[in-house]
Amino acid sequence: MNSTESNTELPATAVADAPSPRVGATEPAGAGSLYRHLVAMARGLDAVRMAVVYPVDAPSLAGAVEAAQAGLIEPVLIGPPARIYEAARSARIDVAPYRIVAADHAEQAASQAVALARAGQVEAIMKGALHTDELLRAVVDGHDGLRTDRRISHVFVIDAPAYPRPLLITDAAVNVRPTLTEKRDIVQNAIDLALVLGIAEPCVAILSAVETVTEALPATIDAAALCKMADRGQIRGGVLDGPLAFDNAVSAQSAQTKGIASSVAGRADILVVPDLEAGNMLAKELEYLGQARIAGIVVGARVPIVLTSRADGTLARLTSCAVALLMARRAGGGEA
Repeated sequence: MNSTESNTELPATAVADAPSPRVGATEPAGAGSLYRHLVAMARGLDAVRMAVVYPVDAPSLAGAVEAAQAGLIEPVLIGPPARIYEAARSARIDVAPYRIVAADHAEQAASQAVALARAGQVEAIMKGALHTDELLRAVVDGHDGLRTDRRISHVFVIDAPAYPRPLLITDAAVNVRPTLTEKRDIVQNAIDLALVLGIAEPCVAILSAVETVTEALPATIDAAALCKMADRGQIRGGVLDGPLAFDNAVSAQSAQTKGIASSVAGRADILVVPDLEAGNMLAKELEYLGQARIAGIVVGARVPIVLTSRADGTLARLTSCAVALLMARRAGGGEA
């Protein structure tokens, strides 16, 4: 895939690594409280049947087993059985309780996972020890993939200790330079996820560098158009405003100082970034300088897709699985 194309759905690892937990960082008081709340929301629901694609190293296998032991997922391990057993031995993990589907290599494992999802045998997918583009290539396949009438997009679910509410950032991992039509799907995907997470009528800030519409910054024109699309019912379930600069989106005082009257300013639940580069930098800045915790999920496909990092901690992995479980149960008509 060509990362220079403005409307390309590009797998995260091809251009942007998901943020990883800080090594040696001191956790602020209350860190992870949102994550623990989301995991608690998912407890009591039937575990989601999740295809774990190519879990042939200890971190990816351990993440799946941790989520299974927490009652969040029922894993189906897809990959070369010998390598899965080898990873289990090295991590001292018992995989006997879990179904293993044989696949010779990563690409075949991804195709197997997608086929199981299409057949209704699994309700979600988790990335194992393969490149994200290998997994998403199978997901977005026009004939045998998991596309819907929506653009596939990625949402970071962020627990920022200095911010009084959950924060979703999109799209910082899949769509490189989305068009206006694609941004509409990205916004709707994020709103739908926020509703699943219990955020009623989420406030959506469409970010740019400035708060006024100017042709010099095309993102401001897109922001204004997205807000009008919401006025016309083309985007539903949330309250949109934009363009807003980051400070106005999260700080009511900043917005007041600049004379911005907005029901979203200072209380945004969702931050929609102009492009992948801006979003990825913002997420990493929140993590490394703001001590935020970050989990992520791909939405807009037939099933939720968990994109884990090798460096993810236990709580981040559990949170991503909890979000997938909540999404799957809402899609299936169960209570979330």
